[in-house]
Amino acid sequence: MEPDLVDHRLIHSLDVAAMGRRAASADAGARALFQVSTLDALFAGNLEGDLTFGELAAHGDLGLGTLDRLDGEMIALDGRFLRADADGNLAPIPPAARTPFAVVTRFRPSVSFGLDGPLDHAAFLRALDARLPSGTPACALRVDGDFERLELRSVARQPPGTSLAEAARQQHAFELRDVSGTLVGFRFPGYAQGLEVAGYHLHFADAARRRGGHVLACRPARVQVGLDPEGDLHVELPPGIELGPPDRSADERARIREAEEG
Repeated sequence: MEPDLVDHRLIHSLDVAAMGRRAASADAGARALFQVSTLDALFAGNLEGDLTFGELAAHGDLGLGTLDRLDGEMIALDGRFLRADADGNLAPIPPAARTPFAVVTRFRPSVSFGLDGPLDHAAFLRALDARLPSGTPACALRVDGDFERLELRSVARQPPGTSLAEAARQQHAFELRDVSGTLVGFRFPGYAQGLEVAGYHLHFADAARRRGGHVLACRPARVQVGLDPEGDLHVELPPGIELGPPDRSADERARIREAEEG
């Protein structure tokens, strides 16, 4: 699959490579954002992990994703990979475990600021948008501090052939209140939908690294934000996976929103 089949507006440099089942491209380590597979592949039921977390660690120290057969939510923080099980309990991920989808980066924030709340989820995202440098195509972020409330979700390991949409209908949603911890994630433009999650895609781990998951909504009280605008994305495609078209129908966009936002 050639890179020019992807909408060139996504980011200034998009590199797409076929990934062997045992290893990612050796020259991908210097890329700003490193992604394993695509969201479209998960919707198609391609849930088998192709890259180990030991291999993924060579490409970034902050990020998010999932595990083989959607077996929980992954949070990468300070070079540690954590799994949130279906009940939101966190545990270290063994290096030999595999991922069918993940995005990581070597996080180096160029924008830092504090936010005093409480802010509802929409206001929080608007505050992040307001501090993004003009023309930023994609951005990694880390938010540390206190939260009045977080609405989170995770999923259990799925049988072969299950799609992301089917798994999302079985998600376990839960709340954390008056908790300190860290949000990690990425912001991608709307035309990235399908390759990635358009808008903000966030995961959370509490300060004790005991509870976490995929963020459906949050209400930060007092937090410190770091933004790392990114201009390069390297996508590793497992065998048999191809990129979908850059333009999406309204039904496809709604399907992705339902799966990611609950």
